[in-house]
Amino acid sequence: MSLIDTVTRTADTSYPLLPALAERWSPRAFDTEAVIDEAKLTAALEAARWSPSANNSQPWRFVVARRGSAAFDTIVANLMGFNQTWAGAAGALVVALAEVVDGDGNERRWATYDVGQAVAHFSVQAHHDGLHTHQMGGFDAAGLRAAFDLDERFVPVSVTAVGMLGDVDALPEPLRQRELAPRTRTPLDALLVINS
Repeated sequence: MSLIDTVTRTADTSYPLLPALAERWSPRAFDTEAVIDEAKLTAALEAARWSPSANNSQPWRFVVARRGSAAFDTIVANLMGFNQTWAGAAGALVVALAEVVDGDGNERRWATYDVGQAVAHFSVQAHHDGLHTHQMGGFDAAGLRAAFDLDERFVPVSVTAVGMLGDVDALPEPLRQRELAPRTRTPLDALLVINS
């Protein structure tokens, strides 16, 4: 099995970061034999639960599906493009939902932002515990809403594959090349519109 050396995937940061942040990356090669560690998956969900939100509204909900379940197959069927090629190897798929309207019909303007924070916390905790995650935006939101009979106030925001690293050589080209390509980011100075 050809696994990527996680040391080579550690970000070359301009300032020191927590190891879980510098080492976190988004693989596409997952181990098709590894069963998701339930304690680690639950810890990642607990990290999401404790992330910050506007007025402590906690507008996130999750559809959690383990490989081999009907829900997992439903999520894979609603992935778009090459995401269907690799995501089915993950140990679990997690659909993050934003409750954009509360139970009283009031708009939750910051719900999508808050869900992003929850998924970030999920990802960092998962990585800290030895799992890997890959967040995806390429999916059919309407298809997921219909398949899981979701109320209109819940908007699917992302799908996250989670599991153990697998065989890079099992990926088709050009996904294999993307998996092995150097990690890059826009320089920090270029991101700062004002830094006075």
